[in-house]
Amino acid sequence: QVQLVESGGGLVQPGGSLRLSCVASGINARFYNMGWYRQAPGKQRELVAGLTRGGSTNYADSVKGRFTISRDGAKNTVYLQMNGLKPEDTAVYYCNARPPASGWNGSVGNWGQGTQVTVSS
Repeated sequence: QVQLVESGGGLVQPGGSLRLSCVASGINARFYNMGWYRQAPGKQRELVAGLTRGGSTNYADSVKGRFTISRDGAKNTVYLQMNGLKPEDTAVYYCNARPPASGWNGSVGNWGQGTQVTVSS
């Protein structure tokens, strides 16, 4: 059974940083495309950052230069380092694991339960 468990969310002031973690079980995250998505109230879920099996990254324009996705194969964990947080980054962040042949669109693969990130002063 595949499980993705996110952690690291919370309340942070604008300009602050958070690191989200996604621990995978039931799969080897090194062999999947791993992504972080977010959904803000009243908005559609969107890709924030993706990391392919081959190591290529893909970022939403709104987070380029501020967020970094990485993977620790030994810990079977994917991270999202978020710096320079803005109020518009407030959302529930979800971890996703999808087959390597998949693109980043659609509700494909396995999803975590989500972790809330709130950026507010």
